[in-house]
Amino acid sequence: MERLIEIVDGSPLDLMTYHTFLQHVESGATTTFLGSVRDKNEGKSVSLLRFEAYEALAIKEMRRLADEAAAKWAIHKLVMVHATGDKVLGDPVVFIGVSTKHRAAAFEACRFLIDELKKQVPIWKKEFYANGSSWINAHP
Repeated sequence: MERLIEIVDGSPLDLMTYHTFLQHVESGATTTFLGSVRDKNEGKSVSLLRFEAYEALAIKEMRRLADEAAAKWAIHKLVMVHATGDKVLGDPVVFIGVSTKHRAAAFEACRFLIDELKKQVPIWKKEFYANGSSWINAHP
């Protein structure tokens, strides 16, 4: 399995590069997930998100999750990328992609990776709201 795993600090995510990387002649299916900054959270207008990561541990955990996914599904190529820094409405923040022979495996692996990334990878989010308040997600 080929993989591309990154924490991108401050720069925009290069979505075309990730899509191109996922191409594989044996793959009949490619599934991707793109998470972006949305305008509201729990009824509050969002103005900015700030992401921070313990990069060395985040990369280590992302590699571990990639290995776990590869053990469950026959993945040809895999991308796991998360942005850090300040992000405004509409900015891409997280990209997950897998290429497999069949669509069921691609869907299942992609869902597993985004769910586990959110649970296990040390990336923290601070939301800033239009009303001046803020909230920090310090999970995991």
